[in-house]
Amino acid sequence: MGMIDRILAALAGPGSSVIRETAEVFRENAEAASARDTALRAAALDQFAREFGRTGISRFDRLVDALNRLPRPAMAFGTLGLLGSAMTSPEWFAARMAGLALVPEPLWWLLGAVVSFYFGARHQTKGQAFQREIAASLARAAHQVPEPADPAIPEGNAALAEWRALRSGAA
Repeated sequence: MGMIDRILAALAGPGSSVIRETAEVFRENAEAASARDTALRAAALDQFAREFGRTGISRFDRLVDALNRLPRPAMAFGTLGLLGSAMTSPEWFAARMAGLALVPEPLWWLLGAVVSFYFGARHQTKGQAFQREIAASLARAAHQVPEPADPAIPEGNAALAEWRALRSGAA
């Protein structure tokens, strides 16, 4: 083993990582990739927790949110129920549809407007709230300057030196 160690030390130099660095040109360092993936997932989960972790909401607000979620499933299940009733009891279904045929056209327009405004207003409200949360997250992220990936970057880099000077002055 001593001879192999001496040959490799002569080739790569004592304590050198030339062979490792050369191999990493052709194949990614799996350990470093795993560490980067873990850090990325942790950062994503943290961001999601900050964006969607709503605190300080009253019970009344939660109740109203729950009630606002009912009309769409109720309409979907009601439509499926009507389809099922048409197959199981055509007479009952025909009587209900005959009643709907007697509804005047202006009332259908009014119903369409009410439903459209309800879902449109809800969509707009939720969309704007989501955009506010994103803007707040971006504002928080703008104040967090990331650490450099490799603090051992040579100091001959003028841009890096200027960035470090600005960063140390701001801190």
